[in-house]
Amino acid sequence: MRTTTSIPTSSVLDAAGQRPLGRIPVMNVQPVVDGGAYPTAAVVDEDIVVSAEVFREGHDAVNASVVLTDPDGEEHVVPMTCRNVGLSLWDASIRAGRTGMWTFRVEGWSDPYATWEHDATIKIEAGVDVEVMLEEGARMIERAIDEVDRSEDARRMLARAVETLRDTGLSVSERLGAGIASDVEHELVTTPLRDFVSPSTDYHLLVERERALYGAWYEFFPRSEGCYYDEAAGRWVTGTLRTAAERLPAVADMGFDVIYLTPIHPIGTINRKGPNNTLNAGPEDPGSPYAIGSKDGGHDAIEPSLGTFEDFDAFVARAGELGLEVALDLALQCAPDHPWVTEHPEWFTTRADGTIAYAENPPKKYQDIYPLNFDNDPAGIYAEMRRVVQVWIDHGVKIFRVDNPHTKPVQFWQWLIADVAKQHPDVIWLAEAFTKPAMMATLAKTGFQQSYTYYAWRNEKAELLEYMEELSGPAAAYMRPSFWPTTHDILTPFMQFGGPTGWKLRAALAATLVPTYGIYAGYELMEAVPRPGAEEQIDNEKYQFKNREWERYAPGGDREGQLWMADYLRTLNDIRRAHPALHHLRNFHAHTADDDATICFSKRRVMGGAEDTIIVVANLDPHSTRETFVHLDMEALGLEPGSGFIAKDLITGASWHWGEHDYVRLGVDGEPVHIIHVRRF
Repeated sequence: MRTTTSIPTSSVLDAAGQRPLGRIPVMNVQPVVDGGAYPTAAVVDEDIVVSAEVFREGHDAVNASVVLTDPDGEEHVVPMTCRNVGLSLWDASIRAGRTGMWTFRVEGWSDPYATWEHDATIKIEAGVDVEVMLEEGARMIERAIDEVDRSEDARRMLARAVETLRDTGLSVSERLGAGIASDVEHELVTTPLRDFVSPSTDYHLLVERERALYGAWYEFFPRSEGCYYDEAAGRWVTGTLRTAAERLPAVADMGFDVIYLTPIHPIGTINRKGPNNTLNAGPEDPGSPYAIGSKDGGHDAIEPSLGTFEDFDAFVARAGELGLEVALDLALQCAPDHPWVTEHPEWFTTRADGTIAYAENPPKKYQDIYPLNFDNDPAGIYAEMRRVVQVWIDHGVKIFRVDNPHTKPVQFWQWLIADVAKQHPDVIWLAEAFTKPAMMATLAKTGFQQSYTYYAWRNEKAELLEYMEELSGPAAAYMRPSFWPTTHDILTPFMQFGGPTGWKLRAALAATLVPTYGIYAGYELMEAVPRPGAEEQIDNEKYQFKNREWERYAPGGDREGQLWMADYLRTLNDIRRAHPALHHLRNFHAHTADDDATICFSKRRVMGGAEDTIIVVANLDPHSTRETFVHLDMEALGLEPGSGFIAKDLITGASWHWGEHDYVRLGVDGEPVHIIHVRRF
């Protein structure tokens, strides 16, 4: 778009420490991360609302546009709308159609046509400066013809308007009507003449593949899949990568997108942990897969009892055939007998007594794990970690779930993720960091596409709504949350005592509140017995085998048909796949429910003329049935106030006629959650 009156601005501070303003001030551009220090996060075709304060002195009309620049340098201009005149707040929704590093900026500009249209209508109707206003309109439209690229048909149409404005043989109303005619107005609004164009700083927008935002994860320990206790020999027989692959069809059948493997590397023998993190491991105890490294190798090797790289490649291939991506746990820590301990003792912390410091999170002690020290030889350790990651990328891994990234320098992660992205921009990193908000946020800003969250401990209505307003609001510019009801380390009191209703509730909320959620194997069986004094399961799978006897639930088994939570997970994942509104985060909208234990929210997605709107109503009390009214914000649903719609419950298949105020009954004697598809009459 050409204009003759563009005003350059600068992002460089002047001598007074100020960033110079353009002729038309553009302030508080959002979503911007730390003033542009880090790119704003997006995925392909995600709706992102760009906003800014745009204003000027006096009474002339002001306007604004978003300029989205693709990785090839082509600019795409999106008109903005003033949502709040008093606050000078403008916004527009943008979408980036492919992956790569984009930029966006907001341009404020004076709008000559809107200024003239407003003034001319008032003055001419009042009989003030009639000929002057008509001539100024003609000259302004002549500028619009000469200075802005437009079609020949549009030029001719505008030229006719100029002639009519100057035709003194016509009535004043006819002459004015030519200048404010709908076709003239449409042309000068969609392809405007812009004066004093004042751009903001260009901000980076990193656009990644959809899996960076949306996906359903399923976690298992490969050694448990296919393991069994040999009564004759009196010992456990481990599962392998080959037997674990036999479990993949069931995972895919439940509708999951990602199969996440806990570490598959050789497990150390020195200080090996026994059942429930005890120090008295027996000769047959497998140890924690997070105590990585032995005489059989380290992070670039596979635990011999699990198989070989050929077996791993077969596992990845089988997963791909079933539509599953493989996520591998990256735990950068070592067992005492890891090869790095002898080859690179400088990569560890040596205490005053000459011993190497093991991992501690007081009062917890991990005598079987040595933390890495990234400060003694950063060049060497950085290079080795990069090499290790490449080994697994070369074997088909494109997703890494990083264990405890907050215990390593953020600077290292920023470097590693950026370096991998140079050749493998489709690799995704999930930060398993249950830690302070500042650290979680910074890990996300510096490269992690996804982040574990506090969801497991957010159970009340007020705290869930507050958390979602944060995650779907300002934090969405850099942090993509992953919700897990349980993990191999977490079994909250809510899950211990919530019963079947609680387990359905927490899975349904995780699957609908955010685009990415995860389930730990055994959720289908509602494994809810805690280890005394801890928020984790008894007989933690980190330290021992767990044979869940899946075959007993298969056709012909003695428990056939009893795996109903698996059916529920399948239903949730089928709903997610069928409804693109649930693939996004920024579209979360809270509605009102009279009952303090009932939450109501919606998600809406409009694209290509098609719309998809989902309403979720959930009773957060797993121990009772609740009756209440919900009050819907119809505008947020794309509906007129006072109108109605068909509400189809995607869990049960039931349908009702709903409007702004609706009765619901949810709880232990039925379903705890409505997932409703909005259908227009």
